[in-house]
Amino acid sequence: MITKSKVVPADQDWDFIAKQAVIIRDILFGNEQLAQIGWKEEARGRHAIAGGFQGQRQWTDWLPNGDFTEAIMASTFDWNGPRPVTAFATENDTLNADAMLFGTLVTNKAPIFSDVRTYWSPEAVENVTGKTLTGKAENGILHLINSGASALDGSAAAKDEHGNGTMKEFWNMTDEDVEACLAATDWCRANYEYFRGGGYSSHFKTAAEMPVTVIRLNMVEGVGPTLQIAEGHTVVLEDDVHTILDERTDKTRPTTWFAPNIGEAGFETVYDVMNAWGSNHCATVHGHVGNDLITLASMLRIPVALHNVPRERIFRPHAFSGFGTKDLEGADFKACEHFGPLYQ
Repeated sequence: MITKSKVVPADQDWDFIAKQAVIIRDILFGNEQLAQIGWKEEARGRHAIAGGFQGQRQWTDWLPNGDFTEAIMASTFDWNGPRPVTAFATENDTLNADAMLFGTLVTNKAPIFSDVRTYWSPEAVENVTGKTLTGKAENGILHLINSGASALDGSAAAKDEHGNGTMKEFWNMTDEDVEACLAATDWCRANYEYFRGGGYSSHFKTAAEMPVTVIRLNMVEGVGPTLQIAEGHTVVLEDDVHTILDERTDKTRPTTWFAPNIGEAGFETVYDVMNAWGSNHCATVHGHVGNDLITLASMLRIPVALHNVPRERIFRPHAFSGFGTKDLEGADFKACEHFGPLYQ
């Protein structure tokens, strides 16, 4: 392991990454204080609706990582308290930034940036833990995990009116919710094997069973952007089962265990979902909003290549029916090709 490339002393990492977060927020949204010291153009910001940071590896081989910035930007709060979410992608994955943006636009809630890292079958879980998956996890689970760039709302530490863990719109986040999300998150020193420049990674586990929608925007040669949508639920595993499975990857990272709803075409099994996923990245938002995303995609002329939304919940513009009514997926592709992108 190479350790000599780190240029910021470890005891100064937090000072560095806190300033980094403030600077990036100023770049995106501006800061009147900059105008007062002569930086009038920079003070205006970029009027951004989303962003991203190219950390690996040009930056993180020698400087502290951007995990804190990425996690706090995508959360429903920061050092100023509750505020609108900014879809902000790690590894500068602009396609996943778009997926995060779509998710937060239809929910007004934080999008969780994750790797679609591992499929755990019921047999594999029993083999390594001696325990049987039950409930919504009984058919297997997907391990959604990232290096520490996930929104703190993903801890599900906020509570609904019944006292259940949930994720909320920023205007519904109370001081207690914010404190609970902060308390549920610890900041692990970055794994030097991945981040030679150091830094800190958010670390939590999603501690509530919630309805969620997992999203991915892909770029397909000859087609353009296509959307993938998987509705399902987060699941809570027994502590010992969680620890064994989680540490197969990296114990310093935030984890969400996801059980997609199976039964629709392409969703015959949990494995089929991962096998068809277009990238190792995804964005997860609270609630079953796949139908809203399908409608949004049709407005943007983005065909949906994979989803498990029941037909009765799907709405597309009436004109799409002119391209067929039996094979809605094929008609969607044809209609989007004919009408062309809304924005170029």
